[in-house]
Amino acid sequence: MALFLNGRIVVAPNKLRGGSMERKNAVTMKGNPITLLGDEIKVGQAAPNFVTLNDKLEDVALDKYKNKIKLISSVPSLDTPICDLQIKRFNDEATNLSKDIVILFISMDLPFAQKRFCQAYDIKKVKTLSDHRDSDFGLKYGVLIKELRLLTRAIFIIDKEDVVRYVEYVKEIASHPDYDAALAALKELVK
Repeated sequence: MALFLNGRIVVAPNKLRGGSMERKNAVTMKGNPITLLGDEIKVGQAAPNFVTLNDKLEDVALDKYKNKIKLISSVPSLDTPICDLQIKRFNDEATNLSKDIVILFISMDLPFAQKRFCQAYDIKKVKTLSDHRDSDFGLKYGVLIKELRLLTRAIFIIDKEDVVRYVEYVKEIASHPDYDAALAALKELVK
């Protein structure tokens, strides 16, 4: 059985757009194995372009941030305790980072919910994007959770030439990413 959205196939069994596959037991959620859809991103590969939505319901693609170093954090939902702490941590860290760096948080939350969250917690240094419409980012970066239609927790760092330089798929979704390693990799690219 295939899943259709806006008249096109979004997910087909064991095979996705572009030949991507299911990755069973790729991560866990509270110890339970979860299946991720899409191919795993590897360091050194070209970063796939994707289209998400901003809080004005406008399309935003990765190539909007050409010539910037990008830290992309995918999270299940901003309205969960770990995701909440994660975005606040990166928002705080962003004040000490180069202007050549952009931090993007991508979730399946509706753009309205993301905007409300950012306003409530004064999140101004991090840009939130929603993948709820087409799961384009989730599928292309291998972070779409099949069982929940949410994104798994992951960090990707992409250089100014759009080459992937750092990847962390957090093995247990209910755990924090390795902030120190991600920030060190980010600062290394600015040198």
